[in-house]
Amino acid sequence: MSARGSDRGRGLGRWLVLGALALMLAACSPIMRYHGYAPTEDDLAQIQIGHDTRETVAQKIGRPGMGGVMEGSGWFYVQSDWAHRNWRAPEEVDRQVVAITFDSRDRVANIERFGLADGEVVTISRRITDAGPRPSVLSQVFRVLGQFSTATM
Repeated sequence: MSARGSDRGRGLGRWLVLGALALMLAACSPIMRYHGYAPTEDDLAQIQIGHDTRETVAQKIGRPGMGGVMEGSGWFYVQSDWAHRNWRAPEEVDRQVVAITFDSRDRVANIERFGLADGEVVTISRRITDAGPRPSVLSQVFRVLGQFSTATM
C-alpha cells in the first residue's frame, strides 16, 4: 500500500471519529417543547388600562386559553417551556403567566406578568374525611359480650 493510501485511510478514520463525536453531542442536547401562549411586552403595550375592553383585548392579542374561575374575572395567558433530556423527566425551564383583570364595566383594570421565579410550589393533596379512631376487634367483642344480660337469655 502506498503512503497516499494510508493517509487516505487515516483521514477517513478521523472523519468517522469526528462524525461519531458530533452524533454523541447532538444526542445530549435537550429537545425544547413550548406549550401555551403569553403575549410579548410589545403586544401588551397596545392595551390601554381603563380604555380597552374584553373585545378589544381579544382583537389585539387574542383570547386566552383559560379564564378566571368565576364569571367576569380576569384572563390568564400561560406559556411553559420544557426541556426534554434523554431518559430524564422533562424539566420546566421557563413559565410566563400574563394576568389581565377587568373592572365592573369590562374595561382593563390591570396587567401583570409572572415568571417561573414568582411561582410557589403548591402541594396537591387528597382530602379524606377521617371517621376518627376505629375500635379494635377485641374491644368490639368485649362490648358485644357486655351487652348480654340474664333477662335476654
